[in-house]
Amino acid sequence: MLILFNKPFNVVCQFSPHEKHPSLKDYINIPKVYAAGRLDTDSEGLLILTDDGVLQHKISDPTYKEIKTYWAQVEGSATDADLNNLKIGLDLGDFVTKPAVARVIAEPANLWPRNPPIRERKNIATTWLEIKITEGKNRQVRRMTANIGFPTLRLIRYAIGSYTIDNLENGSYKTL
Repeated sequence: MLILFNKPFNVVCQFSPHEKHPSLKDYINIPKVYAAGRLDTDSEGLLILTDDGVLQHKISDPTYKEIKTYWAQVEGSATDADLNNLKIGLDLGDFVTKPAVARVIAEPANLWPRNPPIRERKNIATTWLEIKITEGKNRQVRRMTANIGFPTLRLIRYAIGSYTIDNLENGSYKTL
């Protein structure tokens, strides 16, 4: 069984109760499924769950190089030229990222409102980026955008491989 879940902001990627945040159990009532990878509490978008351990490992293990596509709303007016260091790899101190595919995009269509909204500053523009990586280290995309001078305000995982959140409302899931 494969479940595609469009995880809302502030939901923890665990089924056990959490003292401060809703958990997966508040959205998915299917026994014996587990997340294939994680998504930070303050990130939104695609989370894949399965009852197949082999498939779970294949999706989450970076040795299989499954491409993960993120939409990042960043603070500042980023240009494609600003993204060059993402494309060659960045030294984040504890590791060097593999080259990413990155480009400036328009705000994604059919984007749901985030609750609570991001902090906005009247005199500082924001830019949407599409970033594709094959890794998935802790807070990697946020650390990458901050490293090049554009802190992430909102992060949405749009796709893992060929699986996307297309036609999947925020907070809902579908079983494949």
